[in-house]
Amino acid sequence: MTRVLVIERDDSSRRELREEFERNGFAVVEAANLTDVARVGVGQVATVVANATMVASADDFLAFAASVPVVLVADSPSIPEAVECMRQGAADYVAKPFQPATLIAAVERAASRAQPMVAGMTAFSSIVGECPAMRDLFDQVAKWAPTEATVLIQGEVGTGKELIARALHASSGRRHAQIIALNCAAIPESMIESELFGLGAGVSSAPLAAPRPGLLEAADGGTLFLGEIGDMPPTAQARLLRFLQDGRIRRLGSAKTRRVNVRVIAATHRNIVELARNNQFRDDLLRRIDAALRVPPLRDRGEDVIKLAHVLLGRACGKLNKHRLSFSSSALDAMRSYPWPGNVRELENAVERAAILSEDETIDAGLLAINTGGAPQPPPEVQGESASSLEGYFVRFVLDNEDQFTETELASKLGISRKSLWERRQRLNIPRRRTRKRGPRRDQR
Repeated sequence: MTRVLVIERDDSSRRELREEFERNGFAVVEAANLTDVARVGVGQVATVVANATMVASADDFLAFAASVPVVLVADSPSIPEAVECMRQGAADYVAKPFQPATLIAAVERAASRAQPMVAGMTAFSSIVGECPAMRDLFDQVAKWAPTEATVLIQGEVGTGKELIARALHASSGRRHAQIIALNCAAIPESMIESELFGLGAGVSSAPLAAPRPGLLEAADGGTLFLGEIGDMPPTAQARLLRFLQDGRIRRLGSAKTRRVNVRVIAATHRNIVELARNNQFRDDLLRRIDAALRVPPLRDRGEDVIKLAHVLLGRACGKLNKHRLSFSSSALDAMRSYPWPGNVRELENAVERAAILSEDETIDAGLLAINTGGAPQPPPEVQGESASSLEGYFVRFVLDNEDQFTETELASKLGISRKSLWERRQRLNIPRRRTRKRGPRRDQR
């Protein structure tokens, strides 16, 4: 995961930048002033994003940060300032107001220029993984990244499929363009086609509504990542297949087609072959996919879980502005023996929770909340990763534990967001049971 240092005096602006970078898969370290930068250390990040006004007041900052690229954000941009900053060594100069994608693209360009690709590996060298399965995955990424192939990434929820997609993009010839991500499971079926292909003039019911481009147009020249493609409705699958065949799109309600140059990378936690066999996924679309990569579940990655835990703990300490914490031997043993049904995402939640609750420098097993009251060992059929078994495991886990955990705790145990938990409840028809009486409605008082 690419690590970015954000230097911004204004708390609100700094928080907005952090949230935008985290949404796009970056790890973020923050500094409110240049004094804090010495504590953080620029050598621990891939790119620095700094307020141009702050940097302009420190003549030696760009020289100090010469080991990593610096992208400057200007509140009051001017051509002389931009020229001077670039002359002193800034990688890019982004003027406000800007679209978030503009800043993300600038940071990705700066990071790719700073670290030349070595056999396609630099883009994912920060992904923790030394077990044989991960090394094999890295080899496959290095082979497929430079091509224009349509790639499907498979793996359980929380294994890091989007990180692999971003590594494919960053190792490709499109790395200077943006990668746009869409979670197919989070978009209502009635809206997903318009999200992908856009709307023609007069389609919207709003008066004088302007035509709207879709994500395929927005990603022109770059990459479109389709998460949970197994949940894409059939009509959208048909239109996507047509695009993959001829590279042309047509907005909904429009007769005009246009050509766009987009590489598609998809991902799913479901057994896509089984879905095709059951007529839930188009067989011809499945055949149009050139390569299928599999991300191993955390329980099959051996000592990677400990290496990941240390990395995540260091990140949590930086985020929480805490002194360096460490794990006790009991905590390490607990992490080794726990099956991690929510994979890396659940591990990240457990480590951050423990860092928040820790009152000394050592984190014991109890703070991880995984030895008692944790998720049970996944049944054998879950390890086979069939769609039905994963959903069955989810249903059983929710029904068995919803009376003792809040929705937030349930989501954390499963390694997903609360929003994802709600969406899956709706899709699988398992509404939340009411265990407490509620007071009278206001309109009945």
